[in-house]
Formats: sequence, C-alpha cells, structure tokens
Amino acid sequence: MEYFKKLWLLADWIYNSRSAVFFTGAGISTESGLADYRGPDGVWTRRDKGLPPPRSKPINQVRPNRAHYALVELQNRSLLAFLISQNVDNLHLRSGIDPDIIAELHGNHALMRCMGCDNQLSFRDAGWDKSRWGQGYRTQEPKKGQPKCSECSGRLMSSVVNFGDPLPEKEMSLAFHHSEICELFVVVGSSLVVTPAADIPAHALDNGAKLVMINHGDTPYDHQADLLFREDAGDVMEDVLVKIDTFGNV
Repeated sequence: MEYFKKLWLLADWIYNSRSAVFFTGAGISTESGLADYRGPDGVWTRRDKGLPPPRSKPINQVRPNRAHYALVELQNRSLLAFLISQNVDNLHLRSGIDPDIIAELHGNHALMRCMGCDNQLSFRDAGWDKSRWGQGYRTQEPKKGQPKCSECSGRLMSSVVNFGDPLPEKEMSLAFHHSEICELFVVVGSSLVVTPAADIPAHALDNGAKLVMINHGDTPYDHQADLLFREDAGDVMEDVLVKIDTFGNV
C-alpha cells in the first residue's frame, strides 16, 4: 500500500478510536541526536558488525523532536489514551506529555524513585548532588548523609532500570492494562525484542486492537501489523496530524 493511503488510514483510526495507545522506543529519539540500539545504524547493530558505536549527543543536550511534539498534540486533542515508553531520555515529559498518561518502563534519567513508597521526584527536588552521592543506582551502596524520601524517609535511587533491576510494577501494570483495552496500538521506533516490554503488543492484538508499526528495522510483529511504515517517525507523525486536521478539531 502506498504511503499516503496508509497515512489516511492511520489518521482515520486515530481520530475515530476511543482508546489509542502509543508505544515508543529509542527510534523515536534518533532525530533528537540519540542513537538507537537495534536500528540499521544502532549501537548493537554496529557492535555485531564489529563497528564502533554511532555518534550520539550527550543526553543533557538533546531536545524533543517532531514525533514527540506530535504525540503531545494528539494528547491535547484527546486522541491519545496512553503512552508506553522504553526510553529513559525524559523527552516525552519535556515535550509536554501528562505524567498521568505515560508509563516509562525503563525509568527516567531525570527522576529518582523511593524504594519505600514509590514516590518520584527530580534529582534537584530531592537535593541529590551526583558529585557527592553518585548516580544513585540500585546497586550502589547508600552513603552517609544522602537525601531520603520527603514522604516516607525511604531510600531514594535513580528510577533508571539497569540490567538485572526489576521493572517498575506500577508502570508495567498500567502498560498491560491499557494495551488490553485499547482499540489501536501504535509502535514508534522500537525493535520489540526486549522482554517483557516486547510482549505488550501481543496483549493488544489478543484483545482485537489494530497494530501499527512505525520503525526502520524489522520487528517480530511486522507480519501481524495492520499498517507498516518504514519512513522516519517525525515525517509520519507530522503527516498524520495534517490528515487529522482535515477531519476537524476534536
């Protein structure tokens, strides 16, 4: 199917869906200057070819891009029911996504989490000095005098999920719940090979949702997708918004 026919279909599905869920991976942030992992020029792709890692901006220098802002526009039009993300780059929240409608499955480099009550707050609000207390990862031993949770005095740690860390229960529960009740599930920039996050689209399919893939590389779900886009996420998302505009504002 040609590109513009697919755009019209996706725009129609988003506009008329009562529960559109988007799922994003590292590929949505490549336009911002961050390397992805399993894309055609991704970190792991190049490693497997014996090549050096791709160039990537420091995470504190990147900015949200067109695809991020397109999701915010869908949110503002009440066309985005929920957003699930594997990214830790904080670009969704910086772009304006409501924290109440996003599940960041692998955490967020800008946020800390209380191990006691699950309260989340920024490093600044926590009074956490990385030069003194480090990155605050789960595997690091607590240091004398480091800040504690303002709600329960529990231990604060980085919300980023490193290898071997458990995934956050609340976020995983929300992700599976919304995938099970959605009518439309759109994947943007994820290879869908890292479990258990990669299992989430299957729950949407099992409950009758349409599946749309916007990704440069192949995924295990491509043969089940109702629509498949290989174009840049920013182009697809901007073009879809233009098509939705023709339906009238919600």
